[in-house]
Formats: sequence, C-alpha cells, structure tokens
Amino acid sequence: MPCVETPDGEVYRDGRLGYADALRALAGEEVVDTVEATGIGLRIRLPSGTVVLHPEWDELVGPEIASYRTQDFADWTVWRPGEDSFEDLA
Repeated sequence: MPCVETPDGEVYRDGRLGYADALRALAGEEVVDTVEATGIGLRIRLPSGTVVLHPEWDELVGPEIASYRTQDFADWTVWRPGEDSFEDLA
C-alpha cells in the first residue's frame, strides 16, 4: 500500500488512524509532479499531499509494485521489484 505525505510533514501508512481519509483527500486532484528513482521508488505529488510507493522488502506481496495505464489502453507501465526505480528491492 502506498503511504501519503502531507505538506505539513505528516506521514500516513496503511493501518494508521486517518490513512484512508488522507488517501481519499487526494482523489480528483491534479498531479503537480512525479519523481521516479532508485531508493525513492515512485512519488506522485498533488496539491494536498504526495503518494509514495517504495515498499520494504517484507511488504512485497506479489510480482508487481504498481501499474499505470492510460484510459484507452494505448500506453501502460508496470513497476516490479528489482527493476528500474525499484532495483534496490532485488
């Protein structure tokens, strides 16, 4: 599960009180910036917070960390442990 970082420095992880509210608060917002790098994973910044995807080794539960596809399926990307920005999870 991704975590949510708020502009004031709060970090909400799955299981923390308020996690679902923090994640839902981002719904519908426009993406401001993205960062993808080894050791950082994938970060998607929105006006009211940042979605962070960089699991610990013991949090990996399947062959994929995340996937993205365009609405018309013309373009898609899959992130896996050991590849690209998640090569540190090999």
